[in-house]
Amino acid sequence: MPRNERPLVLVTNDDGYAAAGLSTVVKALSRSMQVVVVAPEAEQSACSHALTLHRAMRLRTWAPHRHALDGTPADCVYVALFAGERLMPRRPDLVISGINRGLNLGLDVYYSGTVAAAREAAIRGVPGLAVSADSSTDLEAAARLCERMAHQVIALARKSDQPFVLNVNIPAGKRWKLRRTTSGRRSYGEGVDFRVDPRGREYLWIGAPGVRNHGEPGTDTEAFDRGEVGVSSLALLPRPEAADDAASKVVRLLSRPEPSRKKR
Repeated sequence: MPRNERPLVLVTNDDGYAAAGLSTVVKALSRSMQVVVVAPEAEQSACSHALTLHRAMRLRTWAPHRHALDGTPADCVYVALFAGERLMPRRPDLVISGINRGLNLGLDVYYSGTVAAAREAAIRGVPGLAVSADSSTDLEAAARLCERMAHQVIALARKSDQPFVLNVNIPAGKRWKLRRTTSGRRSYGEGVDFRVDPRGREYLWIGAPGVRNHGEPGTDTEAFDRGEVGVSSLALLPRPEAADDAASKVVRLLSRPEPSRKKR
C-alpha cells in the first residue's frame, strides 16, 4: 500500500449485492478505507467455491465502485482481482466477505460461498476475512468490529509472506469477547423429501430442520454457544493427520506385489 493512502478493501458476499449485511459493513469500512464492492447479483448461499466456467457472465455497476456480477462469490473475487483498473485502482490490501446472514461454523466452511470468497482471495495472494453473524446480531456493532479487525489483519498481512484466511462468527448482541478458535462440528437434520407437483411430476428437497452444535473446547461452535466471537484460521492446504495416515496406508497396501492368480 502506498504511503499516506487509505487501505483498499474489496467487499463481497453470498447473500447478494443488496443484502443489509453488505451495505452495513461497507458503510463502516468507508470511514477509514477505500472500498470497492463486487458482489453477486442474486443470493448464492451454499454454492461453496464454484467458478462459472461454462457460460458468459454480466457485470452491472449500480454506483461508483459498486458492482454486481451474475456469478458466484468466488467469481466476484476472481473478476475483481484480474479485471485490472476497470474495477480496482490497485491490488486490494484485504478482501472481506460478508457480513453473512447466518453463521458459518464447523463444517459449514466447506459449503459456504461467504468463506469461499475469502479463500479465493488468499489463493490469489490477498488476505481474506469471512464474517458471518447470527440473525439477531446488531449489524452496526458487528460492522464496527469488522472495521477494527480489518486494520489489524492488514497490518499483520504486511509482515507475513503467506496469505491467510480468517473465519469470523458473531453471535447475537452488540458487545462480545473475542476468542481464537478452531472449526468445530455441527449436526443438521438430514433427509430427502419427495413430492409431486400439480401436474403429477415428482420433485424433491434435501435437508431437514434442526441443527445442534458439538461444543468441543476451543472450537467456534463452543465460542458461539458462550456468546463469544470465534476467530478461526483456515488452512489453504489442510493436512489432517488422520487423512494423511489413511493415504499412507492405501499407498503402502497398493504398492505390495499382487498375489499370483492360479490358472484354471
